[in-house]
Amino acid sequence: MLESMGALTGSPWIYAVVALSVLLDVFLPVLPSGVLVITAATAAAAGTTSVAGAAGSTGEVPQVPSLLALILSAATASVLGDLVAYRLAWRGGDRLDHAIARSRRLTTAQERLGAALSRGGGILVVIARFAPAGRSVVSLGAGAAHRKVKEFLPWSALAGVAWAGYSVGLGYFGGQWLGTTWLGTAVSVLALFMAGALAAYLMRRPAEAAATHATATAAASAPKAS
Repeated sequence: MLESMGALTGSPWIYAVVALSVLLDVFLPVLPSGVLVITAATAAAAGTTSVAGAAGSTGEVPQVPSLLALILSAATASVLGDLVAYRLAWRGGDRLDHAIARSRRLTTAQERLGAALSRGGGILVVIARFAPAGRSVVSLGAGAAHRKVKEFLPWSALAGVAWAGYSVGLGYFGGQWLGTTWLGTAVSVLALFMAGALAAYLMRRPAEAAATHATATAAASAPKAS
């Protein structure tokens, strides 16, 4: 993987490719933006190792991605993508409202997000950034519910920085500790998927608890047969 992307990770275009991938995956969650960020960060680890090993020999510094630039490009694109989805959902009109009403997942996310933002606790936005398609659900839900941008944007920015920092850190430290081979990249990608699975569980758990509580309440209030 690293060899096939060597030319890309060694040029400034890597930041544009990362930003475009992260920007679009709010609409196309199948895009491997996280894998791309990890691969670029692993390439940075490879360059750091090469420079350290070649110090005093050739004096030639290989072109490697900047970790800070990777984090900034990924985080900025994440926030921009969230805002685009948010604004589109805000202006979606009746057609989008009907589409959300037909989706139990979107309806539940919209209700939970509205309650969380009203209480000033938008940590749900941060958790959803790690879950598969969670970013899409939350951004569209916030826009369709006409939540104020000042309630949504700060949490979106925090989510973007947290996700970008975590992904870059996985790639870099995985490359440093396990070597810049397919094994190091695979372990880093697996750690990213595990974080996504945990985030999906945390998002789903309160909804299941609420459904159980509603069922129990309905059963308790139902008239008993004499």
